[in-house]
Amino acid sequence: MKMLKRILLFPALLMCSLAQAQEIRTGDALLRAMHDRYQATWYKTLTFTQKSTTYKPDGTSSAETWYEAAMLPGKLRIDIGPASNGNGYVLVDGTATVVKDGKVTGTFPLVNILLVLGFDVYTQDPETTIKVVKGEGYDLSKLREDTWEGHPAYVVGADKGDLTSKQFWVTKDTLLFVRVIEPSRGDPKKLDDVRFADYQPLAGAWVAARVEVHSEDKLVFSEDYTDIQANVKLAPAVYDPQQFSTTHWEK
Repeated sequence: MKMLKRILLFPALLMCSLAQAQEIRTGDALLRAMHDRYQATWYKTLTFTQKSTTYKPDGTSSAETWYEAAMLPGKLRIDIGPASNGNGYVLVDGTATVVKDGKVTGTFPLVNILLVLGFDVYTQDPETTIKVVKGEGYDLSKLREDTWEGHPAYVVGADKGDLTSKQFWVTKDTLLFVRVIEPSRGDPKKLDDVRFADYQPLAGAWVAARVEVHSEDKLVFSEDYTDIQANVKLAPAVYDPQQFSTTHWEK
């Protein structure tokens, strides 16, 4: 009887897998699938300590400690150095605010595509994600399959062999974001190849404990996360730039 159940179950599982493969033919469909896979289990807040390392052309490097707190979707706070210094950034729904010595020194529009594709996509309405990604210039009509770190992956925005067009990569089995290629904000003539690595299970979902930024085939920046906590209670004031110096989340 058990064998019969297995025989009957296998075609159903196969058809389910085939149906999913048939549905994911565009970037829009992929973003919807990413959301649907994790919407019920992905964490809503995330905090961690970040070692930020800059690799210089002369072969040397320098590192500093950042403290980050995300409230998904759309909110990210970065404290650069000890909270008492009052230096950092607040990103709220596409607007970035710069804080120095506890005072707001500027604001500007900013879509953090890593936040959108690595985190927000799993928690917000997929139509919102699609609109943002399209607005950033990614061609969602282009989707192909490739291999990343030895595993099957979807590539959105570029044809095979094209590593210059704006594009993002997502693992086929886990539907996790692993790579994006786009013009560098510091120098649009150069390309940033940003990679999410060292994925670890976290609170029913996943987190990439390392991020690497490559430019012209060289590692130029990396982020390594420790003290990673999910679903931490965060006060709304954490994301109020005017309260940057008086409201902290880190211990």
